[in-house]
Amino acid sequence: MSGRSSSLRVCVLVLLTLVRPAFPRGPAASSPPQQGRDAVGEISWTLGLRLYRALRADKVQNPLFSPLLLASSLAALGGRAGGSTARQLQEALNSSSSSALPLSDQQEALSAALKSARAASEISFDLHGASAIFTKQGPALDPEFLEEARSRFLLEHVPLGPGDDLEALLAWAKAGVGGARGADPAGEIKAEPGALILAHALHFRGLWDRGFEEDKQDLRNFLGTKYTKVSMIHRTGVFRHHEDMVNMVQVVELPLWRGKASLVLLLPFHVEPLARLDRILTPKQLGEWLKQLAGISMAISLPRTTLTSTLNLQKHLSALGLTDAWDGETADFSGMAAQPGGAKGKLHLGGVLHWASLELSPEGGPEEEEEEEDEVVGRPKLFYADHSFIVMVKDNATGALLLMGALDRAEGAGLHDEL
Repeated sequence: MSGRSSSLRVCVLVLLTLVRPAFPRGPAASSPPQQGRDAVGEISWTLGLRLYRALRADKVQNPLFSPLLLASSLAALGGRAGGSTARQLQEALNSSSSSALPLSDQQEALSAALKSARAASEISFDLHGASAIFTKQGPALDPEFLEEARSRFLLEHVPLGPGDDLEALLAWAKAGVGGARGADPAGEIKAEPGALILAHALHFRGLWDRGFEEDKQDLRNFLGTKYTKVSMIHRTGVFRHHEDMVNMVQVVELPLWRGKASLVLLLPFHVEPLARLDRILTPKQLGEWLKQLAGISMAISLPRTTLTSTLNLQKHLSALGLTDAWDGETADFSGMAAQPGGAKGKLHLGGVLHWASLELSPEGGPEEEEEEEDEVVGRPKLFYADHSFIVMVKDNATGALLLMGALDRAEGAGLHDEL
């Protein structure tokens, strides 16, 4: 990033998702998303929270995924699905039948959010990555569908040739994120004739509005599911913060450069596994926390670490009600086939794969354009993230949830298992 003396590095390899509570659309507001321009916020936050809870119920550690990208891909497929497959896809993108948005509105909102995120690249973050539908043999896909998927949802079509399908997927992901490579996705991948494999590989590098300080020689314990030694980064200033004394959790919003996006962190008061916080993390509860955010003087300390995740989401999306799409007999994606009237059930989902990595580092936006430091009044409130926490990245222009995850353990020299 030439000309930038600083940058939060949030590096992400991804495959992705979406939902709906009362969430802020920008640094200065915490009102609920509403129909229209805020529809994507409703979709992404509700789906994001539901999928997060499904992952945690499956004991997934250090999960990280993008609700926006996953929801966009599901909406693209939903437009050409039929019967119960179409209904289940649409229901996955709505919080309830009483507030369900028509599929056309879902698609419009998600497409606009993807373009908003692309426009914010080089401002609040650098966005580099790829999204694709992989196919192997089976019915040819409709060229009109493929063009719409590419232009509206940035979803490319990649035919799989003979050979190792998993190796081809990993090579594609590596190229999509500029050379980084994640682990093999757990679970079965059905690259069989007629199977549609959704895959996302995303590199996201965010920029703090102002950089943090770091003493690389001063290693501290990170008290997660494994105790490790990590370098901490520090900054004082005025941040939007809420402290829930009943549920014993701190919530803080950290703006990225020029306010196009923000990180939201949820930190328990005490060292503990995140199971308790996961149980109370509903759309309603999170919405209440975010509505109560207010600017106060704070001293923020975060681990300098990288959160990485490789996910196969079939099991977890099935838990949300998306069940018929995986079965060649029951799935109906006939609207995607090039030949009308193609046999129902031949096209079906064979996998939804998601590689993600989030790096927290001290750098911020261009030093020459920095504004004056926030005035810190009195003794600042301490937010010392030396134990497990939940992290979210939101697009402030549309309210979309770009990323959601949890840091159960930080990479570093191991001490001993605790939680």
